Amino acid sequence: MATKKSQKRLFSGMGYRDVQRSNSSRKHTLSKAQQIWLKDNGYRNVGWENIIQLYQKINDFLSGSDSDEPTLEELFLKADQIGSKYQTPDERAAFDQALQTEVAAISEVIDTQFSDTESEFVDFSKSSHSFMNQNTKKKRKK
Repeated sequence: MATKKSQKRLFSGMGYRDVQRSNSSRKHTLSKAQQIWLKDNGYRNVGWENIIQLYQKINDFLSGSDSDEPTLEELFLKADQIGSKYQTPDERAAFDQALQTEVAAISEVIDTQFSDTESEFVDFSKSSHSFMNQNTKKKRKK
């Protein structure tokens, strides 16, 4: 009887050993801190599921923003600093006042749309005490 040869399993067009080799070579391009993080968090280069997870995590690290590039928040802060450098104190004060007015207007609109700001608390301890008191009164009457 002839045995059926199992079909070779592939991930991203690569076999098991190819994915392992790719992981090893790409892992060396990561920073030491990232390599240590991978090891500490259990990413291993053995077993199909493990090598696939490692491959995807390395992709995340490589496609992520470089630490040299500033974040969006840093860019906005820098732009604000540059803009403030060319404004007089009176212009900055006028802008701050206008901003406060707009924030207050937005706050009022939010309050009107979501007017129910009261929180409801249910104290279950009171009902359980009264229930216990009723039971003890019944037992005492007997």
